[in-house]
Amino acid sequence: MRRAVLTSGAVVASLAGGLLVATSAEAAVACRVTYSVTSQWSGGFTANVGITNLGDPVNGWRLTWSFPSGQSVAQAWNASVAQSGAAVTATNASWNGSLATNGTASFGFNGQFSTTNTNPSSFSLNGVVCTGSVAPTTPATSAPPTTRPPTTPPVTTPPPSSGWNPPSNLVQPLNEVWAHQEQTYNNGNLYGFRNYGWDQVMANRGYINYCVRWDSTATVTAQLRDEIHAALARQYKQWMDAMVGHNNWPYADVPVRVVGWAVRDRAQLQWTDSSVDIYVNNIRENAPQCSEPCGRFFNQSGNYPNCPGGASRHYDHSLWLTDGFGGGAGGDWGQRMGREYFVNNRNAASMTILLHEIGHTYGLDDFYDWTPSGQCCFIMKAGSSSSITEFDRWMLRDWWRHLKSRYGY
Repeated sequence: MRRAVLTSGAVVASLAGGLLVATSAEAAVACRVTYSVTSQWSGGFTANVGITNLGDPVNGWRLTWSFPSGQSVAQAWNASVAQSGAAVTATNASWNGSLATNGTASFGFNGQFSTTNTNPSSFSLNGVVCTGSVAPTTPATSAPPTTRPPTTPPVTTPPPSSGWNPPSNLVQPLNEVWAHQEQTYNNGNLYGFRNYGWDQVMANRGYINYCVRWDSTATVTAQLRDEIHAALARQYKQWMDAMVGHNNWPYADVPVRVVGWAVRDRAQLQWTDSSVDIYVNNIRENAPQCSEPCGRFFNQSGNYPNCPGGASRHYDHSLWLTDGFGGGAGGDWGQRMGREYFVNNRNAASMTILLHEIGHTYGLDDFYDWTPSGQCCFIMKAGSSSSITEFDRWMLRDWWRHLKSRYGY
């Protein structure tokens, strides 16, 4: 695994409600919403909002609610959020506006409050207030009722919830990979290393914090800042989704929060809100860096007594974006790649270099000089696949299989 230095986070709690959603005059549809305060500190908080469509497909959604305690939204990702007084409107992003039956979408935001942070108690989706049940939107007639489409999820074949049961054709190559890692990692002491991405997620109890090292002369608007955060969260989710429901993995979601930005010149950052901590001209490895007292790489005990923003603003990974940098690097400290590459690909379905380097953060090997039996193309073999494959997912799950006892699972 390649290593170097640095970075960022969020937490998990939930409050659920059901919402009616009308998509046409004839439709009878409904949905469920969860509102979760995932992290809170003095005067600020991070929240995650999940929408599940329980009825007919929705093409474009708008979620509205009112804050009961004077809260305000400072920064959002995976949705466009506007606020007028206590009223808040969240509108889908370009990639998550279509919700099939039982489809889901989620977004998050950083907010501010003064004295209390009471959760909203009522939501409306596309103008229809929550009722918690499916109700027809057309008048009743004497005709027999039509058959409603089922609201149960479609039958799928999820990963096993316990045990270890990879496809038979992957057993040998997975064993080869693990044996190679045991022999070569950390001078033959793979299990002695204690700062894999796994260690960071488990120490946080289910979230990851990032700091952005903006190793560039370019300026950053608030919109670009939020788009970088959203892109990072979407790509990270691809790896974490591979673990959901597998072998007693404890988290249905691993929120990703950007808590800091490091730059050479404050004027490069064209926003005035306090949604992220800003570190100016703290140079390490000839690049801006967030506060070392806040970094997991520098404080592997998981304690951050000297972090200016407090422990909730610590960072686990760095996203190190460097002008003109070719390729990528990744390890327990985070991921590095070209600033131009990340910005230009921020809306891509799969950001190949970032996905590859996140794999290294979770211990996945490089395959420069060998290929496991029967395998050809997968994202951890650089240049052979542009997206995460089933073999990549099972290699990730194999790490959990071998390390989970470390965390009591």
